Amino acid sequence: MENSFTETMSKRTNEELIKIVTVERDGYQQTAIDAAEKEIEKRNIDINKIEELKTVYTKLADEQKEIESNKVTPWTRFLHFIIDTVAWLIVAAIIGFLFDPLLTGSNQDFLGYSLLAVSFFGYYVFMETKYQKTIAKFITKTKVIMTDGKKPNGVDIMRRTACRLIPFDRVSYFFTPNGFHDYLSNTTVVKDKI
Repeated sequence: MENSFTETMSKRTNEELIKIVTVERDGYQQTAIDAAEKEIEKRNIDINKIEELKTVYTKLADEQKEIESNKVTPWTRFLHFIIDTVAWLIVAAIIGFLFDPLLTGSNQDFLGYSLLAVSFFGYYVFMETKYQKTIAKFITKTKVIMTDGKKPNGVDIMRRTACRLIPFDRVSYFFTPNGFHDYLSNTTVVKDKI
């Protein structure tokens, strides 16, 4: 067993070894940790670098725990779906009313579906890019963030919005820790602490 850990640890990067002996220590067997420590010693990795990286990795791990502890429940996500669907349909109805004179003749179906698509993407992309929130998230005091805690950019929100069209996306939160449109866009929804 020792030989396999020694060989495995010899293939790890310096940063990986430091993570193993510091912040990820609880996830490894003692023999693996011993092998990682021997490899660090063998490579003569500077103690100051170990302490520096330990501080960085500990901070990142703490931030990730903070994000996980503030994630909203699947029921909150389902409530978001209901409220935002109503809000989007109101926006679509207003746009439909404004463009009603154009919705006649042979192009009626195409224009109608186009207006629905534009209003759908417009609602979610505008709200989540500008505010990190939709109407439902304002009501529930939550916001969308990247899984690393940063603010999503427009491309992230476009990807997130497109993934909302995946069948059964809205109920995927009941079966997976992060629903389809969050998982595929590396986003999540957390309580807003403003």
